[in-house]
Amino acid sequence: MHIPDGYLSPQTYIPLYGISLGFWALALRNIKKELSTRHIPYLAMAAAFSFLIQMFNIPVPGGTTGHAVGAGIIAVLLGPWTSVAAVSMVLVIQAIVFGDGGITALGANCFNMAVAMPFVSYLTFKLINRGSKNGRRLYIAAFLSGYAGLSIAAMLTAVELGIQPLIASAPDGRPLYAPYPLSVTVPAMALGHFLLLSIVEGTMTVLLFKYFLKHEPGLIHAIKET
Repeated sequence: MHIPDGYLSPQTYIPLYGISLGFWALALRNIKKELSTRHIPYLAMAAAFSFLIQMFNIPVPGGTTGHAVGAGIIAVLLGPWTSVAAVSMVLVIQAIVFGDGGITALGANCFNMAVAMPFVSYLTFKLINRGSKNGRRLYIAAFLSGYAGLSIAAMLTAVELGIQPLIASAPDGRPLYAPYPLSVTVPAMALGHFLLLSIVEGTMTVLLFKYFLKHEPGLIHAIKET
């Protein structure tokens, strides 16, 4: 879901930069209060994990890519604010060092994958789990948290790309940025994610959740808060 440079107008990427900057500041403040010294290595491991799985990109029509992110499982294990920080660091490194995602689109990419996805995943887990600390409900909640988080991030990407012909066109009607309308971007992102990539994300989330529940249940932030 990395949007490259040249696909978003300033009317889109400047406000999203502002929103992302606000969440980065809040994430840093909350991490200082919530994340213990013991959990700092997990933050580094979470960022490395997210970086690794995002390298497996599948091109999607409309000017972007599809891939797993890992923001959901990080949010469930370490909290949504930690996920904001970890995934944002990954996206910044990818954009600056590897050219994966544009510099102008960095705020949008961070909003989609490092802000919206962690909170959607975390809230989905809490809503489905309803305080349970064992049993099938936990695993269903973990799967749906990964599935819902990536699906919403994909739809945000689709909308951001699809509105460009409506808000930024030349006098002759030619799109100045992303050329594909919502009728192209939404189905393209929905099909690829709802039917494949979000299932992969959900499966990965539940498998990792199962591992930590067995070996280090005290780490799981979403359970500790219930």
